Order: sequence, then structure tokens, then C-alpha cells
Amino acid sequence: MPHRMFVAVVPPEDVVEELEDFLAPRREAGDFRWTVAASWHVTLAFLGRVPEPTLDDLEERLDRAARRRAPFTLRLGGGGAFPDVAHAKLVYADVRGEEQDREELRRLATGARAAAARAGAPPDGARFRPHVTLARTRRPADVVRWVRLLEGWASRPFLVEEAVLVESFLGEGPRGRPRYEVRSTHPLGRTGG
Repeated sequence: MPHRMFVAVVPPEDVVEELEDFLAPRREAGDFRWTVAASWHVTLAFLGRVPEPTLDDLEERLDRAARRRAPFTLRLGGGGAFPDVAHAKLVYADVRGEEQDREELRRLATGARAAAARAGAPPDGARFRPHVTLARTRRPADVVRWVRLLEGWASRPFLVEEAVLVESFLGEGPRGRPRYEVRSTHPLGRTGG
């Protein structure tokens, strides 16, 4: 049976807690389905169907891809919506950093996607747009005021030193949401730029 998986960067616990504290008193004001803070991540590659026989090869290839990348610094701050703020289906926290750090993140995503494709678990074809999903709307909505509110928040900078391969179990989490389980951790290996 194929596995539903993704490769991601997970923000540190204190950054997640800080964002959760910022959003907590505001959650009642929006008609959203809020994501669970413990599941917040930046998706590098979504792998909808990973065949069981490819898992070991996938993990080895992700190890190699991660070792080719240097650790880099990011922060969460501001926000946005997909497809746009006037007809949003999803509200997110933005991923920010210096240009060279954002480039390293993009290269890590490219490497993860290439590793998955070579292992026989091709990623979806969506363009890489780094973000942390905070909420989904029940129907398309104007979320301009939420995006403006998020512009007033920024996390501390944090060092990204690993990517993780996560398995998603649909409907097994709180309130019928997905449950995520880290399958493997892939440390970044290069030092310096």
C-alpha cells in the first residue's frame, strides 16, 4: 500500500509556541479550520504515493541531497493567502530570510524533489512556495485583514540544520485532521556557503 508523505523543514518548538501564542486570542474571530500548531512545517516536496519498496532508496537519496546543502537561517513573519487574499482558501505564515538563505532553502527543496523522483516517488508538480499553513477557509473568503494582522508578527531567526521525511495519516489526528509521523531525519551537511 503506498504511503502519503512529504519532505519538510520544521520550525523549532519555541518559534511554533510564539506563533501559537500570537494567534490563540484571535482564532475565534475567523471562520477558519485552523491547523494544529504541532503540525506546522514548511513543505519541501509533497509525495502523494510512495510505494513501500522505494522507501529505503528514498531515505538514502534524501540523506545525500541534504548533505549537499549548508545549514541556513530563516524566520517566520508576515503572511499571505492562496490563491489570493480576496478569494482565499488557505491562510499562511510567510517564510523569510536573507537572499542566500532563501536560495539554500530553494536548493534543498529542489534536491528533495529530485531525490524523490529518482527513488520512484515523484513529487507533485506544484511550484515551491515556502510557507506554513495556518488555516483553511470553509469557502473562498476575503482575508485581507488577517494578512495585515500577520504582518505585525515575526519570529526570531532560527537555524535550519535538517529536513524530515514525514508520513501523513489522513483523518487520524485531532478533530479528523491528518496525523503526522516523522519517518526519518536528514541532517544538512555542508558548512559555509
